[in-house]
Amino acid sequence: MDSKLYPSSLTLMSHIDPAPELTKPQFQGLSEQEAALRLATEGPNELPSTRSRSTLKITIEALREPMFLLLVAIGVLYVVLGDLRESLALLVAVFLVIGITLYQERKAEHALEALRDLSSPRALVIRGGTERRIPGREVVRGDLIVLSEGDRVPADALVLTAVSLTTDESLLTGESVPVRKVASLEEMATMGRPGGDDQPCVYSGSLVVQGLGIARVLATGKSTELGRIGKALETVKSERTALQNQVGRIVKIFAAIGLGLCVLAALVYGITHKDWPKGILVGLTMAISMVPEELPVVLTIFLALGAWRISRRGVLTRRIPAIETLGSATVLCADKTGTLTQNRMSVHSLFAGNDSFEVDHEKKMALTEGCQKLLAVAILASQREPFDPMEKAIRGLGQETLANFARFDAGSLVREYPLSRMLLAVVRVWDVPGENTYTAAAKGAPEAIAKLCHLTDTETAELMSQASRMANRGLRVLGGARAALPKVELPDAPLEFDFKFLGLLGFEDPVRPAVPGAISECVAAGIRVVMITGDYPVTARSIARQIGLPHPDECVTGSELDAMDESELRRRVRTTSIFARVVPEQKLRLVEALQANGEIVAMTGDGVNDAPALRAANIGVAMGGRGTDVARESGALVLLDDDFSSIVVAVRLGRRIFDNLRKAMSYVLAIHVPIAGMSLIPVLFGWPLVLLPLNIVFLELIIDPACSMAFEGESEEADIMRRPPRDPKQSIFSLRNILLSLLQGVGALLSVLLVFVVALYRGQGEMDARALAFTTLIIANLGLIWTNRSRTRTVLETLRSPNAALWWITVSAFVFLGLVLYVPFFRVLFQFSTLHALDVAICFGAAAFSVFLVDVWKISHRYA
Repeated sequence: MDSKLYPSSLTLMSHIDPAPELTKPQFQGLSEQEAALRLATEGPNELPSTRSRSTLKITIEALREPMFLLLVAIGVLYVVLGDLRESLALLVAVFLVIGITLYQERKAEHALEALRDLSSPRALVIRGGTERRIPGREVVRGDLIVLSEGDRVPADALVLTAVSLTTDESLLTGESVPVRKVASLEEMATMGRPGGDDQPCVYSGSLVVQGLGIARVLATGKSTELGRIGKALETVKSERTALQNQVGRIVKIFAAIGLGLCVLAALVYGITHKDWPKGILVGLTMAISMVPEELPVVLTIFLALGAWRISRRGVLTRRIPAIETLGSATVLCADKTGTLTQNRMSVHSLFAGNDSFEVDHEKKMALTEGCQKLLAVAILASQREPFDPMEKAIRGLGQETLANFARFDAGSLVREYPLSRMLLAVVRVWDVPGENTYTAAAKGAPEAIAKLCHLTDTETAELMSQASRMANRGLRVLGGARAALPKVELPDAPLEFDFKFLGLLGFEDPVRPAVPGAISECVAAGIRVVMITGDYPVTARSIARQIGLPHPDECVTGSELDAMDESELRRRVRTTSIFARVVPEQKLRLVEALQANGEIVAMTGDGVNDAPALRAANIGVAMGGRGTDVARESGALVLLDDDFSSIVVAVRLGRRIFDNLRKAMSYVLAIHVPIAGMSLIPVLFGWPLVLLPLNIVFLELIIDPACSMAFEGESEEADIMRRPPRDPKQSIFSLRNILLSLLQGVGALLSVLLVFVVALYRGQGEMDARALAFTTLIIANLGLIWTNRSRTRTVLETLRSPNAALWWITVSAFVFLGLVLYVPFFRVLFQFSTLHALDVAICFGAAAFSVFLVDVWKISHRYA
């Protein structure tokens, strides 16, 4: 909903102009230099559970991995066997693998750190007498923080000034009822305990429910009340995602199979060769060839770097599982104002009685008397220091056209009647100096203003007809009314006032230029776009036509929605793309109705009352520019620029991430087939061993960066936004994907095995055969990387798509292969002989044949 047009009742209750103390320049706050010094000495304002992993911690985690432990065991076994050279070489290779792992993990961690900085709750502070918004983690002791409705309090602080300030401290006390805050009459060095009304302290993590205030920070980070329970927070583990569970299951399956084959290989070799130490070595080699330890690393890196890539396109990922869901989204529910439109309001026209006036900001304007009265009451019904774009436009026009504009800031606010679901209008009552009566100013929906003015049916019909004519031009329409009240105790409802209708204001908010193209892209991708607005239905339809929304004439209003039962609502949401005059609380019903129809819903929101819908949606999308902290914390994604087209970009990137992740997983499964096969088959047939532990570590030097860097950086497929949304129940390890990976692996295995067997049959010797088989395996490995770049394009076709990481990996692999084949020290270490040009050509031909078979399969399915 456009909460800036029709804010929630909670929002409007807090929209009381600041007391004079809040805006006096006496609040200077810390200087930037003082704040920077305290940040450096006392540390960031964050809890231990939010801190990133250090390099030492990542290293320790890497050293505890099964692959590392297996390689250490093999190194010890080499020492026992008296082969110190093999043991040292293996140790060096192991550290190379760990180095690559550390680089990848640190790259992912840096990406997550950047996301943490972005996702840190924002805080409005006064420094050097100037207000500025900073990440909450940069708040320091002594800072002056400005608090308003919807903010999350960033630190423990002493309240210096307060206007109707209440906070929700349930996070700390368990008590859900908001508590009142008062300004401190004297300086305090320490904080009191949370809970209870009329306390002068606010606490980190609590929510400002209502009002305004300024507070001085007394404690940050671990020193806050929330920090005292930080130990409990440190023990809280994030829930594993669906992909993590899938990867965990596949790793366990492979580990179980690997353990069985490890025992088999050790027993067969020990029995046939009567050499049990060497048999154990063969078994351990079999184990490291089977363990797909890359899978969890790949998943972590893809999701972390994917979130970082999406953030660079204006969308912050607060919950990593949202990346998994993006490619499955079937419905995007978007606010109109600020998301589909630019949220740059200007007053386009005024209608007062028989006067109709179109605004031209380029020329000096003279408003008629009726239009002046209308504009004056709109100013009185707005904030003195507005945040809302419409109220800014109203005051801006007043400054341009009204000679006595300064007098509007002379009165004092007596009472405000906030907008409610029953009356979509705001009424503010003023005590103007020199007048014997209060002045009540109202602005809001035309039908609400008609209700306040007690217009007859005929008068209401005329009013709505004029409003419709303005709305048909794409304008947002507000009505204005004024009443004079005796200076006595005011009633609880403004309907008792004697309001006089003054006219209508029409506001222009241009559509964002990128939105029509984004809508078209969604339609092609099988994603419905639903516009939700608090605006007039005719205006909503006009905007829908401008952006190319399907079925722009079908619209459901908030009152109609209230009248529907759940079955009727579920039926209507299947085809309706416009919901007008909707309040935030109704968003939750829309989300639930769409989900009941089997839709995967992305929902945007910016206000406190949007939080339930954002949490309920499959993908909650909070507004980063105009959204409250509560909305930001409720959303899985945050639109940093509030632009709808950024959501579509995120969906495209989400599909790309899942695509590339599936390619990487397919490659990992495929390459382990020839590695495992060439570790086991020679043992079963009594042939010379092909893959020694050092050979497998060499392969890992190619596999690790390939599956995490090369595939992660792969560009998207051309048809990525012309496919229907992915079924969220579809596993990344579907039977079809596993079979295709195994078939690729078997093809590579047969190529390597054929070269090895032919070499033995021709009597070329053990070292020749091993060198030929290993070279074929390396080339086949690179072939698997290249062919898995795309499910539909051949290797030659993918050459047109740039991928710098893949070229570096390919070139580096051939350089290292040249070293182990032609440098005597390495050749002896790997137990190879020198290969001639014809030998290398044979290896290339055998490996290329397996890739050729995969490309033939792609082409055949392309035209099937």
